[in-house]
Amino acid sequence: MLPTVHAAIDALYRSDWSRTVAALIRLVGDFDVAEEAAQEAFAAALDQWPTAGLPDSPRAWILQTARHKAIDRIRRRTRFEEKVKSYVASGLARTSEVPDYSTSEIPDDRLRLIFTCCHPALALESQVALTLRMLGGLETEEIARAFLVPAATMAQRLVRAKRKIRDAGIPYSVPDTNDMPERQGAVLTVIYLIFNEGYAATRGEALVRTELCAEAIRLGRLVRRLMAPEPPTEASGLVALMLLHDSRRAARLDESGDLVLLEEQDRRLWNEQQIAEALPLVAESLGRAAGPFALQAAIAAQHCQAARPEDTNWPQIVRYYDLLERVQPSPIVSLNRAVAVAMVEGPQAALALIDDLAADGELDRYHLFHAARADMLRRMGSRAEAAKSYTRALELGTNDSERRFLERRLREMQLPQA
Repeated sequence: MLPTVHAAIDALYRSDWSRTVAALIRLVGDFDVAEEAAQEAFAAALDQWPTAGLPDSPRAWILQTARHKAIDRIRRRTRFEEKVKSYVASGLARTSEVPDYSTSEIPDDRLRLIFTCCHPALALESQVALTLRMLGGLETEEIARAFLVPAATMAQRLVRAKRKIRDAGIPYSVPDTNDMPERQGAVLTVIYLIFNEGYAATRGEALVRTELCAEAIRLGRLVRRLMAPEPPTEASGLVALMLLHDSRRAARLDESGDLVLLEEQDRRLWNEQQIAEALPLVAESLGRAAGPFALQAAIAAQHCQAARPEDTNWPQIVRYYDLLERVQPSPIVSLNRAVAVAMVEGPQAALALIDDLAADGELDRYHLFHAARADMLRRMGSRAEAAKSYTRALELGTNDSERRFLERRLREMQLPQA
């Protein structure tokens, strides 16, 4: 019974954390109270359900318990009615259980929460980090990984963002459609990072968290529709990128749950329906000045359009990376470009680019940097050096599936040569 109950609570946390927090913020207008009440509700479930059994509607139980705990917290601070009246007067909260959305409002609590967190008064990195915490339920360490910063730095950033919302009186409100473009960049970045955490989970046994991938794709489609009649090219590019990556989900792991590299995947398992939906969006996103999501989608499309690994147009992929480096320069983009260069010019040329990236130390704590370097050394026959890089990647990697892959590669490098 216990493992089943704990698994049900874990699944509910993954699927309903954002829904619960968004509903609580709409009720009380306070980010900290909403987050703390949601955490208390799930903790109460862990305490009570193993003995009492699963309720008839676990989702309703969590939300109702969280609402009560949020109200209790408000009452402990001040008289609840006075607090609610002040929130309503300031526009921070609504009194109706089911809001009567006007045509200019976003018809989804979670998307409303994204646009609220992505207020222009906050720095872009704070917007993204706060939304990942509040909407995605990601831990501070997981968000820090996405930004390649220490967990302590990210914790301070989250505290400052919440304090800024409180001290500046930033309302939990929906922007008019005319105001959405200025928040679009942060919103799209948030959605992609949520997808990315689902596509390659930071920690745990599972490499893929399908509920996060599905939620990100749903939100991406909704943002794109909100921008109608002319959806922005970057929104189209983001939806295409997520669909193309997600289309390969069934082929990414073998029957044992171990990672399968792209070139070794059974392409018959790829989701042709998702690919067919994505390809016109790629063309649409490249129609004007292509942004970073459009270019990444174009790269993913090259992979999905190749019937066999050897049919992949690697020179075109390198050209897209050249454009991406100019549009959005970053060490991770340069690392991915180096991997593509290896497929055109060989591993030695790629290793030179990777070693150049190592000079400033920015990627030293990024496990995939060391894994890529190890792979180039492996392909060049430098087994001892490759083993060192695989060892470093293992020290940094936290996902079980990825770690098993790296351990297998490391063992191969340590075996005596025939």
